[in-house]
Amino acid sequence: MGFALTALLGALVVGAGQASAVPQTAPQTGSPQTGSDSITTLIDNLLKGLKDPGTPAVPGAQETSQMIVATAPVASSQTATLTAFEKDASGQWKPVIGPTKAFLGEKGMGKAQDNVYRTPEGTFPLNQAFGRQENPGTKMPYFQTTTQDWWDSNEKSPTYNTHVKSSTSPGGDSENLYNAGPVYDYAVNINHNPTNTPGDASAIFLHVTNGEPTQGCVAIDRDKMVEILKWLDPAKNPKMTIGVNVDAPKDAPAEQKMPGADLLGGVLGNLAALIPNILNGAAR
Repeated sequence: MGFALTALLGALVVGAGQASAVPQTAPQTGSPQTGSDSITTLIDNLLKGLKDPGTPAVPGAQETSQMIVATAPVASSQTATLTAFEKDASGQWKPVIGPTKAFLGEKGMGKAQDNVYRTPEGTFPLNQAFGRQENPGTKMPYFQTTTQDWWDSNEKSPTYNTHVKSSTSPGGDSENLYNAGPVYDYAVNINHNPTNTPGDASAIFLHVTNGEPTQGCVAIDRDKMVEILKWLDPAKNPKMTIGVNVDAPKDAPAEQKMPGADLLGGVLGNLAALIPNILNGAAR
């Protein structure tokens, strides 16, 4: 695409130059654009479009081959349907685990905030697994917790929203990952706040359910949690999408995958319309 476009634009510009022996002068401020100026503008716009081709059909779907989707009918839902999908060798997404029931925060889903029992809405990486029990066979980074393992939820702490080992609590609403009980027998961090910004919530996990709404995490049956941990593979860049009426993951349509495809069509159309003006200008 790039070679053909370059050749076409080069031919148009060179052709216009050869047709006119009149020296070019810089346009005055506020004067109308000449044909050459218009082409330059179109080229600039095209290059800008190639750098920013737009967002994919499903955020994050093109950068991963493992996606967990938790979808609910409305944002205030305390439960959701969770399904794990994997992209096969042909690039097609296939369900591999679920669908299964999942519990969300007491206040449903939306923007995550400290001390607000709401599950974050969006697409997030899964990056760290842990549990009170031994590693069930996951390929994810995994640590078995003790009473010295905490997830720092102290907004004034320099290690806010990270795992710390300490004989004492980091303060605030920090969670002891062992004393929290069987819900943390198996868990994986939903990395919804990668900048660890105080106030944007910490300790948001996919973990074992106790059959009740959560404080913002997503919780599923123990056997499904173990199954998911065994399936997760950091080499496949696993992500989780949480949202309202979310469909199965899919990449952008083929025509959207070619950067600037729609823009290219528009530019070529505009160039075609400009050709008579360019030639008329050259003949004068």
